Amino acid sequence: MYIDSHCHLNFPDLAGNLPDILARMTQNQVSHALVVSVNMPDWPGLMSLVEGQERLYASVGVHPDYEDTPEPSVDDLIEKGKHPKVIALGETGLDYFRLSEPLEWQRERFRTHIRASRKSGLPLIIHTRAASEDTLRIMKEEGADEAGGVMHCFTESWEVAQAAMDLNFYISLSGIVTFKKAEQVQDVARKVPLNRLLIETDSPYLAPVPYRGKTNDPSLVMHVAEKIADLRGISAAEIGQATTHNFYRLFNKIDN
Repeated sequence: MYIDSHCHLNFPDLAGNLPDILARMTQNQVSHALVVSVNMPDWPGLMSLVEGQERLYASVGVHPDYEDTPEPSVDDLIEKGKHPKVIALGETGLDYFRLSEPLEWQRERFRTHIRASRKSGLPLIIHTRAASEDTLRIMKEEGADEAGGVMHCFTESWEVAQAAMDLNFYISLSGIVTFKKAEQVQDVARKVPLNRLLIETDSPYLAPVPYRGKTNDPSLVMHVAEKIADLRGISAAEIGQATTHNFYRLFNKIDN
């Protein structure tokens, strides 16, 4: 069995097709999926989607790409994190690829999420793009290792992966690992200890080969597992078993 540790089923491309997606997940041995928050205005709709669905979990938080959006406080994140379905905070982090300085608001938002994570005990889902040095620096300054979490859709170097794991974080790989030119990600896929690995789709984006360019959904996470298994010379079942165990170990609010 597989678990998609990061998807956006509440996005318009997927929200209207939930019954079909759940059926395809069953067909492809995908037992559960974590639906990840990107902003506060859309969070109630995300929760409406996952409530009553025992196979779906949720997070709460604000993505670094959302500039003109309500900022949650530490207390607000902690309070929303008490919902039984909420098992993580984020996605949060830094993204210097799309936006340019001044970005202190982005760094302060990241710090807010880390502080809420430490107080609540909920793990963090971290997004970092073109900002690994500052991401790791703030993680260290704010004590992110106390709650731990996952570096989602990881595309950085092995050295960055090692630094994140030293801070009590898991490494999650997406469909990018199946892309022909994703040599850096594939190098990380070979080296990450099995007990620190997660898999995800980040759907509706980044559909894995052979579905690249099409709308992604959690049922396709098996292709991520199969590619990692091929790179490591082991079976996809071993990847599924390890990443499922890791998911429940990290997101330990779940009573599995």
